[in-house]
Amino acid sequence: MAEKGEVFIPWEERFAVGIPIIDHQHRQLLELANRLFDTCRQGKDFAPEGFRSAASAAVDYVKVHFSTEEQIMDRVSFPEAADHKAKHREFVGRVLLEVRSFEEGKPFAPNRFVLFLKEWILSHIALVDKRLASYVLDLAKKGLLK
Repeated sequence: MAEKGEVFIPWEERFAVGIPIIDHQHRQLLELANRLFDTCRQGKDFAPEGFRSAASAAVDYVKVHFSTEEQIMDRVSFPEAADHKAKHREFVGRVLLEVRSFEEGKPFAPNRFVLFLKEWILSHIALVDKRLASYVLDLAKKGLLK
């Protein structure tokens, strides 16, 4: 885990996919994940209200981000769109389930949750979003985007 004062998931240029709006949104997602982590690192002083607020903001922004990506997929007829969209739905479902468990007072490990977010976001960018970006940028290079 990150030390006090360290950023849990620092932005690195290797995360950039080359589509400015997507890169901007990915930076925002990392900021939200960092905010969630900051609420969790308080240990025994963990503030449920802070976590609730950060989780709600993250869920709302994830929906905006996924909508942006899915509009791009539809616009360019991305051949992997169905699979990519399914991954988005699975992620939102998992996050909502975790947040609901937290809200209902069920056993909840906030540190485990933010580690899941980190791993999912970074692997999704590296493996799935980069394929979408490569497809879009290739179309642009060929002059096939309207």
